[in-house]
Amino acid sequence: MSPLPNAENVEIFQPGISRLFAWTCWAVAAFGVVVSVLSGGTAALAGAPPLLFVAYLGWLLFWRPAVMVSDTGVTLENPFRVVEVPWEALVQVDTRYSLTLITPRGKYSAWAAPAPGIWGGRNAHPDHLRGLPESSYGPGNSVRPGDLKSTDSGAAAQIVRARWQQLLDSGSVESGRAEEVPVRSAVVWSRIAVTVILAGAGYGAILLF
Repeated sequence: MSPLPNAENVEIFQPGISRLFAWTCWAVAAFGVVVSVLSGGTAALAGAPPLLFVAYLGWLLFWRPAVMVSDTGVTLENPFRVVEVPWEALVQVDTRYSLTLITPRGKYSAWAAPAPGIWGGRNAHPDHLRGLPESSYGPGNSVRPGDLKSTDSGAAAQIVRARWQQLLDSGSVESGRAEEVPVRSAVVWSRIAVTVILAGAGYGAILLF
């Protein structure tokens, strides 16, 4: 298990809308199973793999992804990959397309914190621009749409930047060591395997029924 989520003082960011999407997927799958059984009896469960695939995608794409911030670093829980970025390895936090952690070894994006579309910036209020970490502001105190507190990328970035600055100010994180500190990035093969198996089973069930 990842050491970062088990560290003390952990903040976990997961957008509420993703939970809604997950519950929607599960509701659709459950409704489909009930309707199948009522109309065709238990034998109809042979055609359930596509519904199981939908339910699994609800967990994989919407329920599981998260940004976990602790005193040791940031963990990006993405559908098929888990990335652990220690604070000493972090160089910049970007929000152009999603919350992205930039290190000398590469850029790592968070599935759970996408940047907003065009309407995300148009619907911004003055309060969304105030009280952001200092590194959020560009020339003339400008703020990128993805940094707005009302957006997923901006809310997650605010947590990351605030904790990073706090640890730098307290001396708990040593700057200037980014080249030396490794970033851990691991593919979760079990999730890939389950995805392939359920997708194949679902396709087979569709062909048979």
